[in-house]
Amino acid sequence: MNRLRVTSGPVHALAALWLTTRGLMLWLLVHDSAPVLGGGSVSREVWRLYFHWYGVLAHGSFPTHDTLWQYPPGAGAVLLAPGLLPWLTYFQAFVALTLAVDALVTTALTRAGSRAGRSLLGAALWTGGLPLLLQLPLARYDVQVTALAVLSLLALGRSPRAGGVFAALGALVKVWPALVLLGTPRGRQTRGTWAWAAAAGTVSFALFAVPFRHPLSFLREQGGRGVQIESLGGTALNLARHLGWPGQARYQFGAVEMVGPYVRAVATASLALTALSFALLVLWRARARCWSEATPFDAALCAVLLFTVTSRVISPQYMIWLVGLAAVCLTSRHTSQRPVAALVLAATALSTLVFPMRYGDVIDGTWAGCVLMLARNGILAAAAVLSFVRLWRTSRPNEKTMKTREPQPDSDRLPERALSVS
Repeated sequence: MNRLRVTSGPVHALAALWLTTRGLMLWLLVHDSAPVLGGGSVSREVWRLYFHWYGVLAHGSFPTHDTLWQYPPGAGAVLLAPGLLPWLTYFQAFVALTLAVDALVTTALTRAGSRAGRSLLGAALWTGGLPLLLQLPLARYDVQVTALAVLSLLALGRSPRAGGVFAALGALVKVWPALVLLGTPRGRQTRGTWAWAAAAGTVSFALFAVPFRHPLSFLREQGGRGVQIESLGGTALNLARHLGWPGQARYQFGAVEMVGPYVRAVATASLALTALSFALLVLWRARARCWSEATPFDAALCAVLLFTVTSRVISPQYMIWLVGLAAVCLTSRHTSQRPVAALVLAATALSTLVFPMRYGDVIDGTWAGCVLMLARNGILAAAAVLSFVRLWRTSRPNEKTMKTREPQPDSDRLPERALSVS
């Protein structure tokens, strides 16, 4: 049995860092109207858009014919949750709950890192990395969905059932947490985890479908998304404006997207790259032979990185997902993703320069805006490639290593050392 190590000093330091940085994030949120902080555009999404959806949901229906509603039904639970604090305004309650979930993630990462053979680097990465996005994490519900993915991964080694349930709940809020189950070891653990995820997802969806009307309305609007200006394709088109491309940036479907010739071709190419990424991940899983305690963590970060980089949309809040998954990787001393985590931090810092600080330059397609986007997305692309390469290598030991290991039966609990899986 793993025992918690005596780490009171580092834990107290993490607590102090969390209180300091979250206090600063709150201060920035209060002063959100400053031009350098986005002129109020960050907080506006909560008190205007989320609050509007709250009113629709409170009347027993998911939004319909709303091009901005592009989320699975589980998002409704997050948006309704501020109603549990009626003595606060909707905005205040939303921020308070987001901070509470943030504290939960920090605590879970700290507990995981305090066990024998583990590391507190993950908790430190989350605590210090999230504030790189300034006030943005407090005004989006991506902290909540990231918490479900983090809890799923941390639970896998001890309770595959809980890991599957948390992943299913996360997928019902935003689809991507389903990817965190990609790296579960083949055999009984995978069958159990995926079965519990499927069952929990089905039951949870039914709980939304019965009392609420139009639970699948998001599918109609999701298909209309174009090429967001911050995506890889959007960056290429923005650079093409300097070479005479006649397109422009326009706000539609809840984001600033590129419109003009060849945009549809770029969107199709993005979808093709996403399909290729999925094929590579399936190939990795089919060829992988060795699992360590860190393999599910590393595979989750790699999968979400690949899907993020090839997406038609790379909103700044997506970095919250990557910081959370990188933090989970760093709780294990066996992770292969340490350099990837460093690249994620660098991309997160650049994302803040992109939005909200220099978003006008990005929309106008100035050279400064283009260089910022090229740097941010270039780092993300490099991180995705490096992540996959390192995941592949650590799951395919050399012949000499294989000879020293004997196949072992499937286990519901991951051992500390790597397993040879037939």
